[in-house]
Amino acid sequence: MPARVSIDVRERGGDERTGRHFVDIASFGSVSRADSTPHEPANPMGDTFDRVDTLRDDPRDDIPMAHRMQRFVEALQIRIVKKLESFEGDTSFRLDNWERDGGGGGLTAVIENGDVWEKGGVNTSAVHGDLPDRMVEAFGVEKKPFFATGLSLVIHPRNPHVPTVHANFRYFALGDDLMNPDDQWFGGGADLTPYYPHLEDARHFHRVWKEVCDRHDAVADYDAFKTECDDYFYLPHREEARGVGGIFYDYLRDDPEGTFFFSREAGRRFLRSYVPIVERRLGTDYGERERHFQLVRRGRYVEFNLLFDRGTKFGIETRGRTESILMSLPPHVEWRYDYTPEAGTPESRAMWFLTPRDWLDLDESDVPEG
Repeated sequence: MPARVSIDVRERGGDERTGRHFVDIASFGSVSRADSTPHEPANPMGDTFDRVDTLRDDPRDDIPMAHRMQRFVEALQIRIVKKLESFEGDTSFRLDNWERDGGGGGLTAVIENGDVWEKGGVNTSAVHGDLPDRMVEAFGVEKKPFFATGLSLVIHPRNPHVPTVHANFRYFALGDDLMNPDDQWFGGGADLTPYYPHLEDARHFHRVWKEVCDRHDAVADYDAFKTECDDYFYLPHREEARGVGGIFYDYLRDDPEGTFFFSREAGRRFLRSYVPIVERRLGTDYGERERHFQLVRRGRYVEFNLLFDRGTKFGIETRGRTESILMSLPPHVEWRYDYTPEAGTPESRAMWFLTPRDWLDLDESDVPEG
């Protein structure tokens, strides 16, 4: 039997609450490695700000926002998987459909032991049911049926000079009627975790996210989202950032149509934010020293995900699929007691980048030598 992927095809049946339907993996198609520069048409889904204004005044009555967001993240998953897979030769993503006992399910797409990607996952889910008591308390809401859908990805490259990256785009609704939910909000963002950082890469990553935020300034504020990211992806017990940040946003409620438009454009900009960095650093040589430092820094990544990450906690509390939730963890890590890089080395220089900074305002003269 061929592997299957989940897409939103409501008119063809499937899960009544989520609209999930199964199709053959052939739907993924193929991607040429020659397509090295991500290119997005200006409005790939026919979106315009005028169209969003119309929907604000006259909302759609044929499909709830929950299913519109689900359809988007499942299409985005296919696109990202195809692009990342194009960097590999014989290694491909393993696709794993799963169902949640309480309602809904998802598609986990995982790649392991590749020449470029040592481990990575690009996951989607659409789950529903009764909100667990601990989540009621955490969210500060009444106990009601919930619906949550989103895409979450974490990519751990093999080469220590290529950064790890994380992104997610999600939607949450409360209430029995998804066409008219009692409450709904969007969240998401992206952050970059380099092991041997370069200001050029940090600036590129932040520039892409600032551009999309500035385009949607009615609902998105780059400076605020960057600060949220810096605050969130911080290890207080280490007094250091996880990486060079990016953007992070949550509980965006005020303008569902405008925020949905922003979330779609942000999701489609992910490859533009990351792929050029991969292509710049992928050919850089490395040895045991660089690999060792990568494994030590990956330990910090594990510490954050297990101690502080909200997505991990939410997945566990709502009885999501454990293998999918923990796919974010790297395959190999190392902890050394009281490890401190030697002064004047590339490793000590890397630590300078682990303090939140206004990357777009810096130039190379601001970066220490090492």
